[in-house]
Amino acid sequence: MSSTTTTISALDRRTFFRGAGLTAAAILGTGLLGACSSAVGEQKAGAGAGASGTPVRGGTLQAGITADVIPSTFLTNTAGSTTVIGLAYDSLVRYPHDKVEPVPRLAKSWQLAADGLSLTLDLRDDVTFHSGRPFTSTDAEFSIRTYADPKWTAQLRSTAAAITTFDTSDPHRLGLTFAHPLGNIFDLLDTVPILDRESIDKLSAGEAFVGTGPFKLVSRTPNTALVFERNEHYWIPDRPFLDRVEVAIIPDSQALLSSLKSGQVAVASGLNYRDNETLGRTAGFQSVSLEGAELQVYVGANVTHPALADVRVRQAIAYAVDRDRVVAEVFRGSGYPVNLPWPKTSPAYDEAKNRTYVRDVAKAKAVLAEHGAPVPELPLTYQAGNPFYEATAQIVQANLAEVGIPVRLDPQEGAAFVKQLIGGTIPGLWTTFHSWAQYVPSTLTVSAYPFNALKNASHYENPAYVDAADAAWQVVDGTGAEATARYRAVSDQLLDGLFLVEIGVVLNQLAAARKVHGIDWTKRSEIVYTDAYLA
Repeated sequence: MSSTTTTISALDRRTFFRGAGLTAAAILGTGLLGACSSAVGEQKAGAGAGASGTPVRGGTLQAGITADVIPSTFLTNTAGSTTVIGLAYDSLVRYPHDKVEPVPRLAKSWQLAADGLSLTLDLRDDVTFHSGRPFTSTDAEFSIRTYADPKWTAQLRSTAAAITTFDTSDPHRLGLTFAHPLGNIFDLLDTVPILDRESIDKLSAGEAFVGTGPFKLVSRTPNTALVFERNEHYWIPDRPFLDRVEVAIIPDSQALLSSLKSGQVAVASGLNYRDNETLGRTAGFQSVSLEGAELQVYVGANVTHPALADVRVRQAIAYAVDRDRVVAEVFRGSGYPVNLPWPKTSPAYDEAKNRTYVRDVAKAKAVLAEHGAPVPELPLTYQAGNPFYEATAQIVQANLAEVGIPVRLDPQEGAAFVKQLIGGTIPGLWTTFHSWAQYVPSTLTVSAYPFNALKNASHYENPAYVDAADAAWQVVDGTGAEATARYRAVSDQLLDGLFLVEIGVVLNQLAAARKVHGIDWTKRSEIVYTDAYLA
């Protein structure tokens, strides 16, 4: 290949985000929101759930999920896309469950410049797409550029857009140049699936999903089933073990539970937490906690609402919410209360700051007294039919009534809720999950929709917050001492602005028959069956 260096113009992040429509994908976490981990009978998986004995080659794994892949939101980490990406695609690097330190995947090694302005990745030379075409640096460039395209409404677009130059002169080496240091560059490389440029139009139409992953998608019946077969030419020797994975799409969680109990499926993603807890205690089944793929449950506030515009009202809400009760009752103790989004494994986690707002009815009433005016009835919007959101909303409603803030529950159909969240049209309060805090902390405040310093569902604007978010983002090492110090400033801004009231960190979960071994996952809850087998 002749030497070529291709360039895209650097985008100012402020301009990029003020004009861009963002997706609710990271807001709501992932497509596996239907369950959280049980504290009882749980099978934890480091190298894979239930891994024991000698792996058995062959066989067909039947799995069940609650929603099909939506081609237009393929890169937004929602619904069935997590299933398809987990089985059929690879990324350049992958984070382990418990830290944000990249491990080689399609990039076997790399060198980050001391000034943080460039990165060179050496790529594997033994990887092919499912079509048989060799994977090269041009494909890596294409995938990152596609991820940055507003058409796909991907979450880390600001980071992808800050790559100013791609050097693909060597088919097995990719050179990247940045507009400024990117402390979360490996978050991007962990997240972007390597896409086949020759079939991207078919992907957009939902007709083909061609990757380099361990399984090939050979059949899709929309809203009914996805069928995968073993990639005989996968770059990891002797993987995968399974011959075939058949995924049934079963929107009703009780029907999905029945399918698991009856043996029609052996893995179920999307059961409610009570059912997962029961299955974890039941002979022949296991409950798998997706550690490292944490979600956060929170209460959001539209600060353009006249009452919520006063931070003292938001402070009263923060003092009133019974986080311990939500974690204990709604999530069965499978998480822990927080005031800030960061899980305990994050370099931004600060135990002291997480005690800034604890339930204190007297303080909540005192802050409201300072506010002076009575608070009118506030709507609390949530996604109807989701037991976590409904139960959380009911507790929040009772908590706020106790301090003198009347709340009216406002359940909305799922698509309508997401549309309102993206459009910033939720009129008062809302409760849902968000994700991305399990990554380098700067990713949350420059990417995730509820937190984005430049444009968020709360309509919260503060130059100091923007400056803190940018400063934390533009460091060489996103987990180093300098970055950690800057994350403290971000956390202070979040606690001062309080446009989001965090409740707790919770873990996603799936249930499986005990005959299934070696289940794994990414930090985005993409289920990985590379090492899975039936025994």
